[in-house]
Amino acid sequence: MSDTLIDANWLDYLLVAIYFAFVLGIGVMARRSVSDSIDFFLSGRSLPAWVTGLAFISANLGAVEIMGMSANGAELGLPTFHYFWVGAVPAMLFLGVVMMPFYYGSKVRSVPEFMFRRFGTGAHLVNAISFAVAQLLIAGVNLALLAGIVRALLGWPIWVSLIVAGAVVLSYITLGGLSAAIYNEVLQFFVIVASLLPLTLIGLHRVGGWDGMTEKITAAADGASSASDAPPASQQLNAWPGEALSGFDSPLLSVIGIVFGLGFVLSFGYWTTNFVEVQRAMASDSISAARKTPIIGAFPKMFVPFIVIVPGMVSAVLVAEMIELKNGGSPEGGASGEGVAYNDALLLLMRDVLPNGLLGLAIAGLLAAFMAGMAANISAFNTVFSYDLWQRYIRKNHSDDYYLRIGRLATVGATVIAIFTAQIALGYDNVMNYLQTLFGFFNAPLFATFILGMFWKRMTPTAGWVGLVAGTLSAIAVDRTAAAGVFELSGQGVAFLAASVAFVVDIVLSVMVSLVTKPKPASELRGLVYSETPREDLVDPAEAARPWYQRTLPLAGIALAMVIALNFAF
Repeated sequence: MSDTLIDANWLDYLLVAIYFAFVLGIGVMARRSVSDSIDFFLSGRSLPAWVTGLAFISANLGAVEIMGMSANGAELGLPTFHYFWVGAVPAMLFLGVVMMPFYYGSKVRSVPEFMFRRFGTGAHLVNAISFAVAQLLIAGVNLALLAGIVRALLGWPIWVSLIVAGAVVLSYITLGGLSAAIYNEVLQFFVIVASLLPLTLIGLHRVGGWDGMTEKITAAADGASSASDAPPASQQLNAWPGEALSGFDSPLLSVIGIVFGLGFVLSFGYWTTNFVEVQRAMASDSISAARKTPIIGAFPKMFVPFIVIVPGMVSAVLVAEMIELKNGGSPEGGASGEGVAYNDALLLLMRDVLPNGLLGLAIAGLLAAFMAGMAANISAFNTVFSYDLWQRYIRKNHSDDYYLRIGRLATVGATVIAIFTAQIALGYDNVMNYLQTLFGFFNAPLFATFILGMFWKRMTPTAGWVGLVAGTLSAIAVDRTAAAGVFELSGQGVAFLAASVAFVVDIVLSVMVSLVTKPKPASELRGLVYSETPREDLVDPAEAARPWYQRTLPLAGIALAMVIALNFAF
C-alpha cells in the first residue's frame, strides 16, 4: 500500500460505512417494488415532482460538477459560474416548459424512442448507439474520480479502487433499478450539500473571507512566474466577458462563444436531449410533475456553484501544492499518484482545512456525488440498450421478464466497460475539458436534429439521420484538427467551437436533405411536432386550479428572474 493522500481516522471511516449501509439498504427496499420492466427502467411513473426534481439535480451532481467544476474554479475562477447560470438554468426551464410535455405525453421510454417515432429507424439507430457510447465514456469519468477518492482514502492502487468503486454502484442499481438510483440521488443531494457547505465556509474563513480570497488571487496572478498559464486576476474575478473560459482574446467573441457555444448549443443539447436527465422527469406521476421536475431542480442548481467552484478558488490560494501547480510547477502526489492536477483541488482543500468527522462527512459527500453520477449514466444506458437496441434490432417480441434480465445484464456489462473507459479520463488533468468535448460530439448534433424536427414538420426521416451523422463527424473533425496543432484555443474554447460547428452543420444539411426527400404525413406527427399537437395534449388540466407556487409557468418565471439577477451581480 502507498501513502494515503487524506489522513482519515476511525470516525471518518465510520461515517462513510454508515452512508454505504444506507445506500445498499435503499437498493434492497427498492427491489421490492420492481415487478416489471417499467418499474425497473422508469420507476413505474409514480414519483412526486419534489423527489424527481432533487434527483434531476443530484444525477448531474457527479464528477462533472464536483471535481470538474472545482478544478475549473481553481484554474479559471469566476467565469466557471457560466456553466450554471448560462449553461444550465435557461435550458432546464426550456425543457420543463416546452419539451417535457412531448416526452411525457408520448409515453416513450427513452429519448431515442422519441427519435424513432419522429424520424424512423435511421435516426433512431444512430442516436441509440451514440448515446450508449457516450454513457459508457461518461460513466468512466465518474468511476475514475470515484476511484481517486478511494485511493486517496485507503492508499489502494488505482485499478483496485476502480473495481471496488464499480462493484458498489453496480450492487444497488442491479437490485432496485431506477427507483433505487432516484431515491439514493435524493439522499445524496442532502449529503453533498451537508459536506461541501462546511468546506466552503471554513475555507473562506481561512483566507479572510471573500475579500481575502480576491486579494490573494490578485497577488498570485500579479506575481506569477513566466511558466504559469494562469489568467490575469481581472479575468479570474469577473464572470463576464469570460475570456479565460472561452479561450478568445476578444471580449465580444468571448461573450458570443459563451452565449452561443455554451449557453445555447452545449447547454440546450445536454439538458433537453440527455436521457440521463430526462429519465428522472419521465419517472414522475403526472405531466404537471414532469414539467416541474427540471424547474424545481433549477432553484438549487443556481446556488451549487457557491459550494463547488468557490472551494476550488480557495484551494488555489491556500493549498501549497495547488499554489505551486498554478504557478507553473509540477508538484508530486495527487489522487492519481502521478502528480497533482487541478482535479485534486477539492481533495487537497479537504485534507488541509477539515477536522476529523467533518472530513468523513465530506468524503461520504464526494462518494455520493460520483455514485449518483455513475448510477445515472448506467441506469440510462441499460434502458436504451434493452429497449432501443436489443428489443428493436436483435430479439423482438420476448416476455417482459426477458427484457428485465437483459437490463440487469447490461448494467453489469456497462460497469465492467466503465472500468476501462475510466483509463481515458485519467489522462486529463481537468476532466471538464474531456466532458465538454464529449458533449460537443454527442449532444450538440442531437439537439439540432431534435429542435428542427420538433418545430418544422417538413423535416424528413432521411434528414434526421444524415444531420446526426454529419454533425457528430464535424465536431470530431474540429477537435482532432485542434489536437493536431492546426489552431489553438485555451480553456474549453475548442469544445465550444466543435459543438457550434456540429450544430450548424446538422441544421444546414438537415434543411437541404429535407427539401429533396419525402416528409412524413401530418397525421403521424401529433405529439411529435409542435404545430400538429393540440394544446390540451401539452398541459395538465388540473394545474390551473392549483396555487401559483405549484404551477409550471410562475415557477419558471421566478427562476429565470433570479438567474438573470445573479449574472448581473457577478
